[in-house]
Amino acid sequence: MVSLDGTTGVYARSYPALDRAVEVGFASGHVISVSFPADVPADAAEDHELLDRIDAYLAGEEESFADVELGLTLPTDRREVLEATRNLPYGESASLSRITRLAGRDDNDPEDLEFVREALNENPAPLVIPDHRVEGGPYATPGSVRRTFRDVEGLR
Repeated sequence: MVSLDGTTGVYARSYPALDRAVEVGFASGHVISVSFPADVPADAAEDHELLDRIDAYLAGEEESFADVELGLTLPTDRREVLEATRNLPYGESASLSRITRLAGRDDNDPEDLEFVREALNENPAPLVIPDHRVEGGPYATPGSVRRTFRDVEGLR
């Protein structure tokens, strides 16, 4: 895992390919949130290594962000869903059923499927936890952003 030098604070940059900004929250070098506001917040710094990597990703460079350390405080069962999602390689998608199984749940159980949907919908760090790679969401990543990420990775 790559520690981002004890970074703490909010960093954001506008990305024309997304027609919006990417905002990343850090605590002690760990990503705690990723969001996609329309504009860069006034209090956000724009110079950060992770934002440079997002630039490269959007330009077509293969980047999984799997080495970025997360600092999430989540119940274990939700963490299992997001870890299963995070383990999806760049350019590979998986069905909701597959993510359910990878998270140790029963994909034939409607309650387990609903639980996985909720965990994906509440994903605090989209892109770093690539919910855009899951077929049949829901997603924390906004629709237009998700489509761009899928196009970048060659997912249809």
